[in-house]
Amino acid sequence: MNGMSDVRLTLHSQQLLAEHEAREIMSAPAELGRWSLFWHRARSRRVLLNLDEDQLRDVGLSRELARHEGCKPFWRS
Repeated sequence: MNGMSDVRLTLHSQQLLAEHEAREIMSAPAELGRWSLFWHRARSRRVLLNLDEDQLRDVGLSRELARHEGCKPFWRS
């Protein structure tokens, strides 16, 4: 591989890791039914959009990642 491909793979792997960690942070309790899970996602994502910079730093998320997750529809995991 050339140097550019290595850099892209490294950056992409860091992005995937950050997204995976965000999913783990915001995962719903396992015992929720389908509709409860939808409500949980909708509320959690709405809260994410309203966090300030200090709160985002506390949970280890960037504004961009919080916006990306917060704008997802409730039916997507």
